[in-house]
Amino acid sequence: MSSQTPLRHYLQFRDLTRAELDYLFARAAWIKQQFKTYQRYWPLQDRTLVMIFEKASTRTRLSFEAGIQQLGGSAIYLNTRDSQLGRGEPVEDAAQVISRMSDLVMIRTFEQDVIERFARNARVPVINGLTNEYHPCQILADIFTYIEQRGSIRGKTVAWIGDSNNVCNTWLQAAEVLDFNVRVSTPPGYEVEAERAGLHGTGHFEQFADPMDAARGADLVTTDVWTSMGFEAENEERLRDFADWQVDGEMMQAAKPDALFMHCLPAHRGEEVTAEVIDGPQSVVWDEAENRLHSQKALMEFLLLGRIQ
Repeated sequence: MSSQTPLRHYLQFRDLTRAELDYLFARAAWIKQQFKTYQRYWPLQDRTLVMIFEKASTRTRLSFEAGIQQLGGSAIYLNTRDSQLGRGEPVEDAAQVISRMSDLVMIRTFEQDVIERFARNARVPVINGLTNEYHPCQILADIFTYIEQRGSIRGKTVAWIGDSNNVCNTWLQAAEVLDFNVRVSTPPGYEVEAERAGLHGTGHFEQFADPMDAARGADLVTTDVWTSMGFEAENEERLRDFADWQVDGEMMQAAKPDALFMHCLPAHRGEEVTAEVIDGPQSVVWDEAENRLHSQKALMEFLLLGRIQ
């Protein structure tokens, strides 16, 4: 960080204000344009990102490692199995050491409490690469993708179909910050827990027993796997419970004619979504995946350098 930039973390979506997010979306578009036209842009030259993984990853590692390199910096990959963190070193001690040897830390772990404790003891910005509770970098990319495709998301309706997991929780936080609406439909027993989602109120979301009702007239329909990491033991039970919560062509027809379909990936065709939807014309999942790269580059630049005038 520059000496003028105050220490900021990105642990939940609401850690940034609407004005800051609007800036980031505009910045991500500019940074993406540089990438697409092969313009070298190295504002983070000689900066080091440490990436700590306790959960497996494809898109998170790729997007952060490629992203910091494309901004002129370098990345160091740490897996908790291969470091003292996996052998009982206190999170607080690890934060002290790692943040003295790097400029930025991204953590992908299980409990949100771990990343909060790390951030409290770190001297550099900490980014949530995914926890059981939240996935703020994913929703940053999702909303950037929506803006690219359709313009402002303010006042729009997002239908979340399936499990009220970390991605769903983050959509609900984003709705509060950016003033749009989320309709959630889950099977009985899997409903949103407002406290776990970290909501300040319930004015931006509704719960629906019938997924078709949630999708009706929506601007965006989105879902995720029925069994998230850490819940594999429940897989057979979840396959039965979620059988009627598959996003299919009929559900997309209930949404607006120009509705988009999103999925954070990896996807299981024939379970939470049909092939005709995820591979169809309304799906923007590949743009969404790519935009992890560009939106996170904007985020890293902002956390280290503040606003670029």
